[in-house]
Amino acid sequence: MKKAVIVFSGGIDSVCSTMFLKSKYELYGISFSYGQKANREIIAAKTFAKKLKLKEHKIINIGFMKSLYGNSNVLTSKKRKIPSRFDYSIVVPIRNAVFLSIASAWAYTLNASIVAYGAHTGDKHYPDCRPIFTKKLETAFNLGENDGINAGLRKKIKIWSPYREGLSKSDLLKTGIKSLNDSIFDTWSCYSSKIFHCGICESCNNRKMAFFKAGITDKTRYLK
Repeated sequence: MKKAVIVFSGGIDSVCSTMFLKSKYELYGISFSYGQKANREIIAAKTFAKKLKLKEHKIINIGFMKSLYGNSNVLTSKKRKIPSRFDYSIVVPIRNAVFLSIASAWAYTLNASIVAYGAHTGDKHYPDCRPIFTKKLETAFNLGENDGINAGLRKKIKIWSPYREGLSKSDLLKTGIKSLNDSIFDTWSCYSSKIFHCGICESCNNRKMAFFKAGITDKTRYLK
């Protein structure tokens, strides 16, 4: 079976993307601790990596990024308040480029043909989620391993996302719930790190809307 490396946050998008790819690929998950407030997503990632029986799951500590990001965004800054609707302060500068670079390095060593992440059509506000960015990054990475690919030592990779397939967050939910059932509510979306989802941040609101559009009763425990 072909191999795929997936950026695995433990949220709806990455977990359901894993379910989407599971029948076709041997999956290797990679999660990142980058100094985010929502460190509970790492706990969710560990839980679902076992539940979904990933071939291997690595948790990479790149906490030094927090000092580089400073107060540029609300997800790593303790001084800035997380908004309830999209605001550009939520965008962590080229976060996905950082994640995908490391994930792709692992993919080349594994001779995996796919590097996946959970960007979907609802992520249109985020430049590093858009297919045009993904395609250019894919081209750059393959150029960086061009000689190895031509020599047959490396496999050319494709960076896959639900966005490139035209899939929305609610589409992913419909795919995931068929196999995950109620355990899908254990995924973590919240930008904070409380015991339960806060229910008021932009990500929680997106989660609520996705369940609504998918016609699935949302059993997530929210504080509000």
